[in-house]
Amino acid sequence: MRRAKFPRVDRRAFVVTTLDDNDDKRYWLSKTPLERLAAMELMRQMVYGYNPLTTRLQRVFEITQRA
Repeated sequence: MRRAKFPRVDRRAFVVTTLDDNDDKRYWLSKTPLERLAAMELMRQMVYGYNPLTTRLQRVFEITQRA
């Protein structure tokens, strides 16, 4: 199985800010909706993992008996 290449995280970088800081909000509002969606998908893959074998929709079969 081939693993997706995620950006490396610099764990030495650490910033403490308040919740009133609007820099993040301004940054994301400066991005297009497509760029925001791509960033969200990258974060989702980093948190939940990425397996290309499970990215397709599953098929569901149901067996019924006729009267």
